[in-house]
Amino acid sequence: MEKRKLTWYWIITAILSFCIFSGGLAQAMQVKGVVQGFKPLGYPNYFISIIGVWKVLGIIAILIPKFKLLKEWAYAGIFFVMTGAVISHIASNDVSVQIIAPVLLAVFTVLSWYLRPADRKIIPVN
Repeated sequence: MEKRKLTWYWIITAILSFCIFSGGLAQAMQVKGVVQGFKPLGYPNYFISIIGVWKVLGIIAILIPKFKLLKEWAYAGIFFVMTGAVISHIASNDVSVQIIAPVLLAVFTVLSWYLRPADRKIIPVN
């Protein structure tokens, strides 16, 4: 069972990492299509870059070995950004297929966090 759990962890984490990292990079670089996608939400352009940089740094934190506390923060941050994206789209009446990706990525974030191996977890002291 442990090997299967580890396999699923890496599959889900690889998909999550690719999507968040590439999206974050596009946001940080202010790619035209990405900026246009943010227009209905009313956020300033500099906000797009800030979110993009934090996404890239979050994925790096999740993928590198050690730094268990940093991983916890990165998972939380990515979850907050993805659920915030869904709420932003709903609040701005921009409910469309654009909310599917952040919903799925929020689910993948929780799954990656849950399935992570013991050497990537903070073990509570009793």
